[in-house]
Amino acid sequence: MSLTLSIPDMSCGHCRASIEAALKPLSGIAAVRFDAEARTATVEGSASADEIVKVLDSIGFPASPLA
Repeated sequence: MSLTLSIPDMSCGHCRASIEAALKPLSGIAAVRFDAEARTATVEGSASADEIVKVLDSIGFPASPLA
């Protein structure tokens, strides 16, 4: 599964590192790719969208899946 998320508050490398560190422990995360200009992240793996969004919200990065 590939899920692209809009993360409007992601603005720097530290933000991306924090997001990656928060997602890494989730079961089923294979890879995370970032587009800093578009402020999006694409998550590859089997973790659910709800689980990913919940983790990002908990660390202060509200996210929403893109269609």
